[in-house]
Amino acid sequence: MRFRIAGALGALTLLAACAAESEWASDAEVNQSRYADGGTASVTLLTVIRNSTGEGGHTAVLIDGAERVIWDPAGTWWHPWSPERNDLHYGITPQLETHYIDYHAREAWRVVEQRVEVPQQTADAMIAAFAANGAAGWANCARVTSDILRDYPGFETIRSTWFPVDIMEDFAALPGVTTTTYFDDDDLDRTNPLRVVPGGAG
Repeated sequence: MRFRIAGALGALTLLAACAAESEWASDAEVNQSRYADGGTASVTLLTVIRNSTGEGGHTAVLIDGAERVIWDPAGTWWHPWSPERNDLHYGITPQLETHYIDYHAREAWRVVEQRVEVPQQTADAMIAAFAANGAAGWANCARVTSDILRDYPGFETIRSTWFPVDIMEDFAALPGVTTTTYFDDDDLDRTNPLRVVPGGAG
């Protein structure tokens, strides 16, 4: 029992990256920032993995539907061009997507990106569901994300879980998923480009 408790406490410490605060950008800020690229609708899971252990530190979702948003549950990322409403960040251009990934990729951490195409109505319904959920609580990033994803056609096999790696493993089994892994080999040099590895390097 002592080892089990220690393991649980260790997992909660690892998930400390998921610490939440409520934010509510104005209608004007959100409407001014909205961005859509006109491409195929998709859902992209972003998982932050500790390089030394393979354990997950954070889960987020980039949704490309009628607009592009990032669901960053209990996350700490912020950018002045991307107004936030309770963990949902609006106006996600390709540049802001790169900024988000670069923010999380460190010498100690990699970011695994898993993208799957979906009908636009599915993407838009997910955006609405994440918006309606409100801010996630501390260490709840994986639990809230998995519970919302698994409500939608094509994502039913995703387990309800507290652990980012569980979602990543289930997402990897979805038909048509493409995976890219991002490394930062020198996080003191912010001009250093990320090292991009196609495929399942997570």
